[in-house]
Amino acid sequence: MDIKVLGSECCANCDAQMEIVKKAIAKAGKFAQLEKIEDLVKVMEYGVMSTPAIVIDGEVKSRGKILNEQEVIALFD
Repeated sequence: MDIKVLGSECCANCDAQMEIVKKAIAKAGKFAQLEKIEDLVKVMEYGVMSTPAIVIDGEVKSRGKILNEQEVIALFD
């Protein structure tokens, strides 16, 4: 599974979402490649206008809000 958290470099909410995603991966026992994308041009390539956003296997699953661990785990299915 390839997971990307999209957000700007100085975004506290984006950093928080990244940590929640890390914990959700561990809690679910999944193997995933996790990356944070902070380059605004790359973020825009996903059509995302509000961050944080979560992209799983190339598909935008969430944008503009912080999901909790259970909500992130639900995106894995």
